[in-house]
Amino acid sequence: MASERSHTALDAYHPAVQFAYFAAVLVLGMAAFHPVLVALTLAAGFAYSVYLRGWHAAALGLRWQLPLVLVVAAVNPLFSAMGSTELFRIGLRAVYLESLAYGLCMGMLLVSVVLWFSNASHVLTSDKVMGLFGNVAPVIALMLSMAARLVPRFVRRGNLISGVQDACAPVRPRTPREQAAARVRLASVLMGWSMEDSLETADAMRARGWGSSRRRTVYRRVRFRMRDGVAAGALGALVAAAAFLAWVACSQFAFYPRLSVLVAWWGYAVYAILMFLPLLLQAAEEVRWRRR
Repeated sequence: MASERSHTALDAYHPAVQFAYFAAVLVLGMAAFHPVLVALTLAAGFAYSVYLRGWHAAALGLRWQLPLVLVVAAVNPLFSAMGSTELFRIGLRAVYLESLAYGLCMGMLLVSVVLWFSNASHVLTSDKVMGLFGNVAPVIALMLSMAARLVPRFVRRGNLISGVQDACAPVRPRTPREQAAARVRLASVLMGWSMEDSLETADAMRARGWGSSRRRTVYRRVRFRMRDGVAAGALGALVAAAAFLAWVACSQFAFYPRLSVLVAWWGYAVYAILMFLPLLLQAAEEVRWRRR
């Protein structure tokens, strides 16, 4: 089992470059609603999560990620009975292939966004966010810093609460009603814990004089070097190309009224390079170090 990574190839660049990359990935990932592009976003997010946290932690996340995808894919045809290819009927309601494919893509999109937010919180630590936006927009910097660690904290606490419930549960298998009650109790405990933690954080910040000074100090000073400027320019060109090609792909594909046929296209490779860029940089860095 691999341990959690404390250093990544993105750490060699200015926090502004790192923030620009993750912002571009999240925006493109949510805007490019195309089956191939969504699959690439999800695959890259999961692969980077495996690198950052190890196989064990990434596999634990699959316990809620896969059910979420299946639930959204199954529920969408029931609420949006649209399409031309009827698969079967549930009573008087028809289930269409187009609605099922749309729900599947929507579930994959939700999971990929959560994965990329979690990856960004690992690379863009609190000190980087505060150093980047602390003096320009301190409130926004604080919100971004707290939101970036919200998802992984929720996941860790949810796993902790679930483990305690499983340890206190009877030896016999739970009935569906008991399982539903356990999930509701887990959500209630998790929300109460989070609200209590937010109140303690607010009191601690007030006691330490948050907002009493216009200028804030930073943990470490990071200079924007020539290398960072070149990286930002290259990233901007790659994002522009990927965004244009994603727009072309989305404009030629439709879920309704009939599902379009997916074809092999070279433009997907540019989008894949953008999504897998952290892993590609990491591989290049490891090759460079081995040659030394």
